[in-house]
Amino acid sequence: MTSRDTVSVQRLIPAPPEPIFDLLADPEGHARIDGGGSVQAARSGGRRLGMGDRFGMDMKIGLSYSTSNTVVELVENRRIAWQTLAGGPLSNLLGGRIWRYELEPVEGGTLVTETWDISKEALPSKPFVRRMEAQTRTNMAATLERIEEIVTAEG
Repeated sequence: MTSRDTVSVQRLIPAPPEPIFDLLADPEGHARIDGGGSVQAARSGGRRLGMGDRFGMDMKIGLSYSTSNTVVELVENRRIAWQTLAGGPLSNLLGGRIWRYELEPVEGGTLVTETWDISKEALPSKPFVRRMEAQTRTNMAATLERIEEIVTAEG
């Protein structure tokens, strides 16, 4: 699915949705699955995310920075999404994108859809972020491949 503000990538992962969701719902695992290499470490982890939970990430794209994330959608073993904002006072100028993962059990495993949704991106940063669409699509495909590698190795 692609619209002006969303890009989605899908992959059939030969595993049930539960271990996939467990990986996504643990901020400590996000650096392991990040296909773009920008996620460095969770600032708060070791706990399973719930609706409304906040968690921080140390990031690096050229320069190091941090993000503040809030879980905005959660259906156990089916959907999880978080909204990412820049840390501190920059949050009004940078960020707002939503990262969403939808898990659909199908024959042969789970169809995982990752969506990058910039519909709520801050107006000052939205034109810049929109230019990252092609690279983001590539990175999301790599993320889904990493998720598959992890859950099939552990299963």
